[in-house]
Amino acid sequence: MVTNTPLQALVLWNDPQFVDAARVTAERIILATDQDEERVDLLFRSCTSSEPSTGISEAMIETLQEFRSRFEVDSTSARNLVSIGEAPVNEELAPEEVAAWTMLVNAVLSSDAAIVKD
Repeated sequence: MVTNTPLQALVLWNDPQFVDAARVTAERIILATDQDEERVDLLFRSCTSSEPSTGISEAMIETLQEFRSRFEVDSTSARNLVSIGEAPVNEELAPEEVAAWTMLVNAVLSSDAAIVKD
């Protein structure tokens, strides 16, 4: 039996360890390439072991742009987000970019594609 409860979603989105894992993954993705399309592909493949469909890739790019816009106008929130957890923060990366990617990584890590294995 497969279930996804609201409690599970709350833990995956809000637990400091999951946010920290998402941030560290985001930093790795950012450093791997400077092309968003390649980053999205790498992110999805790393978290799900499958290729993203064109629709998923496009939705991820659109979502990333929304997160970027949000954190560009609220850099305090970006700095607060990237400071969560115990892993060292890569100070060479812009906190707004890391925060945007952290949110996208967190969404992928919380998706059925990443947590439900048939």
